[in-house]
Amino acid sequence: MTLSERNLFFKIGIAFCAIIAILTVAASFLTVPIYSTMEENSRRPADFFQFLTNPIIKSNYYAVHTSLAAAVLFSFIGMVLIHFFFERTSSPEILFIAIFTISFSFEAIRLIMPLYLIFNFPSFYLLIAARTLLFARYFGIFSLFAASVCAAGFETQRTRNIILVIFVAVLFVTLGVPIDTQNWDTTFTMINGYTSMFGLIEVIAFLTTVISFFVAAYVRSSRDYIYVGIGVIIAMVGKSILLGTDNWAGPVPGILLLSFGTGFLSSKLHKLHLWL
Repeated sequence: MTLSERNLFFKIGIAFCAIIAILTVAASFLTVPIYSTMEENSRRPADFFQFLTNPIIKSNYYAVHTSLAAAVLFSFIGMVLIHFFFERTSSPEILFIAIFTISFSFEAIRLIMPLYLIFNFPSFYLLIAARTLLFARYFGIFSLFAASVCAAGFETQRTRNIILVIFVAVLFVTLGVPIDTQNWDTTFTMINGYTSMFGLIEVIAFLTTVISFFVAAYVRSSRDYIYVGIGVIIAMVGKSILLGTDNWAGPVPGILLLSFGTGFLSSKLHKLHLWL
């Protein structure tokens, strides 16, 4: 992919994230007023940070809404900054970091749950929304992994092929996952099958990504790739907190860690490729 083609992708990504942000604001006018009338859901997320806060902090739909809105805003601002700083910088990894950033816009899909309670549309749309969200989350995670293997020395001349392979693999998996459209947790996420397997896949992808960046530091004799790996750790911890917490302990630390981690790793990549 040429630099001009990549920059065009960035611009399309910015436009897409802006549209999602506007739709999120519009949907908020409908959904926020009904949170106080919604029944409290007994099913809560099982993430590690959520496990720590469960005994002391109750779930709160306003906090969940704040978290998903923060994720959408992060996606838009992140893409604007990526385009601004990398417009003239050739970095094979940043395309995949951009895809990871764009994937957070899809968190707005979770608003379909309160909208469903308002409009009572067919559950078929819930199924489509659940699969789309699942696809976006794992496409983002594996794009981050692709960035790490590119940094470690994988052939980067056929970027489209890498993206296509990730797309097809994630699509194949998400289409085959059983989803219960009648049950969802307190983060407006519908319950899907094989949760333990998906959790394990996410952990493996995360660890492999970090290790690959550390390997890149050795292969390319550049300590900055170590810092990129550290940025990935911070960003992924922030992502887990932001998307997997249903109370007020989640939005602020989640978005701060996610933003700092993504910004930190991007700045190190910019430094690495600035003079190339």
